[in-house]
Amino acid sequence: MGQIVGTHGVRGEMRLNPWCDGPEFLKNFKVLYFEPDGEGAVSVLSCRPHGNIALIKLEGVDSIEKAAALRSRILFMDRDEARIEEGSYFIQDLIGCAVFDADTGETYGRVCDVSQTPGVNDAWHIVAPDGGEYLIPAIPEVVISADVEIGVIKIRPLKGMF
Repeated sequence: MGQIVGTHGVRGEMRLNPWCDGPEFLKNFKVLYFEPDGEGAVSVLSCRPHGNIALIKLEGVDSIEKAAALRSRILFMDRDEARIEEGSYFIQDLIGCAVFDADTGETYGRVCDVSQTPGVNDAWHIVAPDGGEYLIPAIPEVVISADVEIGVIKIRPLKGMF
């Protein structure tokens, strides 16, 4: 979800740099974890956006000293608790998906990265079988379907994209 980057005030509130879609997304979680395997569960008492970061208060962290001791720690979520919109995906689920032409079945390659740009669509990086890398805009006119469960994405590329 993000990394604790500092304290805020003297009562244990912390500044969290969100690695997710943003501070608003964090507000949906009542429990976060200090370990990626679900260990180190901690209750979220409050979470609010503050510019491009989040101010978060965790159970048991009631002083600036306790908050400072958690600086640089990473907080994780339980994916089963995440509510994302239809047609939205976690980046890690897109990585490795095979990309095919929706009309011809031609193989374009695999998703190797995703660039996020605020206020604009994401760009998916496709590495072709020959090693070339291409960017495709993650817009409905290009991405016809994406089934991350089976690892298949069908696109209709814009003219000159490949």
